[in-house]
Amino acid sequence: MPAWTCKPHADLTTAELYALLTLRSVVFVMEQNCPYLDMDGQDLQGQTQHLMAWDKGALVAYCRLLEPARNEGRAVIGRVVTAPSARGTGLGHELVRRAKEEIRRVWPGQPIYLSAQAHLQRYYGAHGFKAVTEEYMEDNIPHIGMLLDEPA
Repeated sequence: MPAWTCKPHADLTTAELYALLTLRSVVFVMEQNCPYLDMDGQDLQGQTQHLMAWDKGALVAYCRLLEPARNEGRAVIGRVVTAPSARGTGLGHELVRRAKEEIRRVWPGQPIYLSAQAHLQRYYGAHGFKAVTEEYMEDNIPHIGMLLDEPA
């Protein structure tokens, strides 16, 4: 059972920041063969929160939560990632569930948005998200905007 923590960017340790940037790079850049600048300036802005799952000292799941005030009044779940070694365990579903809980705790009553890779539409749909955009290309990968279809 992993240990979960969610903290604002100002409270991240250097080791935590290094681990989350490494995991994102391994999956989004190397595994998905998508060279793009992952460090987009949002990790350290405003009230950004970082949700992490640790197992035996290794980061096995992560996402960042962006504040509604900087995102058209919607909290945003982004950079959702599970380590290759932890896939197939249900950890990704637990990550999404906990992300929704943390947003409700930090920014109660706010709508929740995410930009999903299009092939994961049903996955996020199982968590109550509904498509609110047409498919669009982001970093050469089809994406779709999704909004939580329940009160936050």
